[in-house]
Amino acid sequence: MSEVLEFDEQVDITDKVCPLTFVTAKVAIEELEDGEVLAVRMNDGEPVQNVPRSFKEDGHQILKLIDNEDGTYTLFVRKVEE
Repeated sequence: MSEVLEFDEQVDITDKVCPLTFVTAKVAIEELEDGEVLAVRMNDGEPVQNVPRSFKEDGHQILKLIDNEDGTYTLFVRKVEE
């Protein structure tokens, strides 16, 4: 059974392709307040490799990446103001 994390907002980018995957997720996190958590549902492959790294490079805190066991993952990111 997978752990459930609490989050403030969620965005589904499974219908997006790179570079729109991170652009869509970045817009979503920019709308949050400092310290709030965004859940990002994404496909396996490029998004799982690139989106967490891009958030980390922007200074946000990666909390957890969960394999949904259906070809998608959910990434939990805490917004950190610069």
